[in-house]
Order: sequence, then C-alpha cells, then structure tokens
Amino acid sequence: MPAMETIPTQTMLDQLNWRYATKRFDPSRRIPDETWNALEDSLVLTPSSFGLQPWRFVVVTDPAVKERLVPASWGQTQPAECSHYVVFAAKTDISEAYIDHYLRRMADVRNVEVDSLSQFSGMLKGYLLPPPAGFDVRRWTALQTYIALGNFMTCAAMLGVDTCPMEGIEPAKYDELVGLTGSGFATVVACAAGYRGEGDRHATLAKVRFDKSEVIQRV
Repeated sequence: MPAMETIPTQTMLDQLNWRYATKRFDPSRRIPDETWNALEDSLVLTPSSFGLQPWRFVVVTDPAVKERLVPASWGQTQPAECSHYVVFAAKTDISEAYIDHYLRRMADVRNVEVDSLSQFSGMLKGYLLPPPAGFDVRRWTALQTYIALGNFMTCAAMLGVDTCPMEGIEPAKYDELVGLTGSGFATVVACAAGYRGEGDRHATLAKVRFDKSEVIQRV
C-alpha cells in the first residue's frame, strides 16, 4: 500500500492554535455541504473500543429546534447561532442483539461469513454479557463519545471550522428535544460548529496551556 500523504506538521499546529471554544458564532454563515459531509464522515470514522461504536450523533440544523436547545443549555446561545449543532449520545446498554448486529456489519464489510467471527463474538459476549464486576457500561459508552467529540473538533479545526464543546446542558431535556427519549441512546455532550462571529474577544486571547515538560512524562 502506498504511503499516505501528510500535512506539514506546522500546518497541524497552526490549526490547533487557531481553534478555540467559540463563544459567539456568525449566524449568517453556513458550513458548505462538502465540508459538513466530510465532518460527518469524521464522526463515522472515529475509533471505539472493540469497534462497537456505541453512539449516535444527532445533527441539528432546524432553527426552531436550535432555539429550543438554548434554555436547556444554561442559556448559552451557541446552539442557536451556530451553523450545525451535534448532540453526542451514548448507548445506554450493550445487548447481545447489538453485538450480533455489529458482527453482521463486520462480516458484510469484510466479505466474510459471520461464523468466521465466532472467536471474536465469544470474546465480546464473554466480556460484556454481563460485564465484569465494577464495570459501568453506561459510563463506558459515555466516555467513548468523548473520543468522537475530540476527533470531530480536531477535524473541524483542520478544515477551518470553529467549534465549541457544550457540557453545560440538561441531558434529559436534550433527549426530549431531539427525539432520543426511549431510543436506547442518551445525550452526553454536544458541540456547536460554524464560523466565529465578530467581537468574540475569546478569539484573540492567548492559549493558556501548561508547559510541555509539566504534562508530558517520558520513561
């Protein structure tokens, strides 16, 4: 397989330094379809433990729904002002039926028989049905969604799209507003995406990060 093309390391660092948690979006600017489709693909391509992808991503673009999310976001206006708003939801449990669904998908994509995956199936079910003592499946699936959130924000920065992760939200109210109630998925976190608006002083503030020597340990 030929080597993949890479971007210059400085380009990566420049974009990561450019991004910030955008407080004010320009509501008149919409993310182009081609760019947004690539960002949706970045969500789909997010890695997950065992490859189980225990999540759902609800993309909200309806202005009325976005407005209703503002009160459920501690009054923060990013949901209403941004171009696209993504609700990151996690599966509330992992069932045998879900594992079998994943294995059928794997067999289809890799053009193999489901029976050939019996060893992997046994490992998954042996570990997760039921999970070992002290292993909180719901917490685990919630943490998995944060991998997707980080991947999404990084990819957005590479494409020049602003984002703001949203943890100051009412998850149960979000579930109701975006149709997740009773779906087997529950809101964990959200992320606004679009383009920064004029006058957001946070855009020009220097990043405050601990020195590399303080946060990276080499052994």
